[in-house]
Amino acid sequence: MSTLNDIPMPRALDRALEADLRRIIDMKTKPPGSLGRLESIALQMGLIQRTTKPRIERPAMIVFAGDHGIAKEGVSAFPQEVTAQMVANFLTGGAAINALSRSVGMTLEVVDAGVATPIPIDHGYERLSLGLGTRNFAHEPAMSRDTALEGIARGVARVRHHASLGTNVIGFGEMGIANTSAAACLMSRLCDVSVDECVGRGTGLDDRGLAHKRDVLSKALALHRDRGDAIDTLAAFGGFEIAMMTGAYLAAACEGMTILVDGFIATSALLVASKIAPDVLDYCVFAHASNESGHRRMLAHFDAAPLLQLDLRLGEGTGAALALPILRAAVAFVDEMASFESAGVSNKAD
Repeated sequence: MSTLNDIPMPRALDRALEADLRRIIDMKTKPPGSLGRLESIALQMGLIQRTTKPRIERPAMIVFAGDHGIAKEGVSAFPQEVTAQMVANFLTGGAAINALSRSVGMTLEVVDAGVATPIPIDHGYERLSLGLGTRNFAHEPAMSRDTALEGIARGVARVRHHASLGTNVIGFGEMGIANTSAAACLMSRLCDVSVDECVGRGTGLDDRGLAHKRDVLSKALALHRDRGDAIDTLAAFGGFEIAMMTGAYLAAACEGMTILVDGFIATSALLVASKIAPDVLDYCVFAHASNESGHRRMLAHFDAAPLLQLDLRLGEGTGAALALPILRAAVAFVDEMASFESAGVSNKAD
């Protein structure tokens, strides 16, 4: 069984190359700062990769799927079996994340972290299930602390596998009916904000359903009022897919990967990871601001400026995939753009 000592702990970025990277970026044939966020992304990626010539190698998306016992309380507009059905959709290439991953050249992997009903297709995915969905946290913790630690360890292992294949840019997606309820409770507890600021419509609840969801989650937060640490909070409210994403973030940072952070659920896992090891945030690029209520409040917690605002609220890693071309542009200008000296162009300083 995994323990707290087994969790990889990323270090803050080594900034030894920062001055050299800034000089290279500033000497390209453009006014300083005129490429805006592309310049800060290029700088961040150079520091992560410890090079003045950052590259994107084998970008990957891992989608973790798991079910939630809280679904029994009627907090989602969709039945629980949709999780397994959507996993099958991923495996046949028919989901949004399939189309978007293909369009941006991203390797896609699907992980069964703990789907409750049989997946109609029995091949093409990683079987890392921690059980047939979590317990119902309206009445008891979603999982034990030991199970949460094991989930973190399995997420670590998947990322290390991709690192061994050369991946240096990665994103994480999820699938799990009722996982916005888990994310909302994690956010409320870890950000110390009212659950009303965290709860949204998820897959499309009407006003009555939204009010019911708020009531259920308020009572659950009161039931599990003992704070404990971030792993205890994960065990109380989280999902198996959220536990694995937590470990995936930590491992990706330790492996020197640039991490594309998706929406509400993926960011809730980052909340847990950042409470364990705050330096994980040095490796993160926040891909987009979700249209799910609460995500913008999460981003404010991190003082994050997302790259995209497209009103997405699908999950699956779709927003992270859409941000990959921006990272490609950032490394391309560093690699391909002439400097004032090489192009024979007079610089302002001249």
